[in-house]
Amino acid sequence: MTLELFEQWAPITTQNMIEHIEMGLYDGIFFHRVIDDFVTQSGDPECKAIGVYPATSSQCGQGGTGETIPLEHDENLSHVDGAIGMARSLDPDSADAQWYIAETEAHNLDPENRDDEGYATFGIVRDGMSHITAIASAPTSEDPTGEEDIQNPASSAGRPFYQAKIDSIKMVGVADPLGVLWGDYVAPQEDSKFWANAMGQAVGLGILIAVPAILFTMVYAAIETPKLLNQNDFILDAKLDGDESSSEDKWAAWKIFLD
Repeated sequence: MTLELFEQWAPITTQNMIEHIEMGLYDGIFFHRVIDDFVTQSGDPECKAIGVYPATSSQCGQGGTGETIPLEHDENLSHVDGAIGMARSLDPDSADAQWYIAETEAHNLDPENRDDEGYATFGIVRDGMSHITAIASAPTSEDPTGEEDIQNPASSAGRPFYQAKIDSIKMVGVADPLGVLWGDYVAPQEDSKFWANAMGQAVGLGILIAVPAILFTMVYAAIETPKLLNQNDFILDAKLDGDESSSEDKWAAWKIFLD
């Protein structure tokens, strides 16, 4: 699957996700909470199979890093199909490491439709949504059949009977506004080093080009006879009329000369 994070609209939440990815926090965990036709939730580092699935930590579903981030909303983001959002407790500013993917539109989670400030979205699934759909339709502890016609309307924390494991998550590139990837991803802490190296190379290249050009100009000026302008050889589009010229006339003539 390919996910895109919207750093321009949710910088705090996006950076939080990126830091956890680079830590390898999500590698090897499974989707621990699935509600068909709603959301599939993961991101808990405690949710790893111990021996044979579904054996896992008793803290699965409650884990995180212990470092929370403030609730971050932007008018450009909402719970559309495939949106990525941050899970939290009753406290709006309690999001940590757990996140979810909306398996369908879930606008009832948007802040304007709630009295508890809602939930923050910060990205979207760009490719591979069929995997989320498959996980969402799997039998769970609350909906044992996985059939849409026999759903438990009170389902709130169903765990899949079959492990939906995340082998690894990694940053793969930077996307333009249309979601098209370009180049290789550069971690934030490496940005300053990257630009310093680029500027150093640019300055070095500029010196290599400038020095020969200056030497050539000096030699050429020394041996070339200056040429006088003949008034019949060019036409002025504007001219100065002594002290009576307006500032606009002067600027027009100066501009023509520079051109």
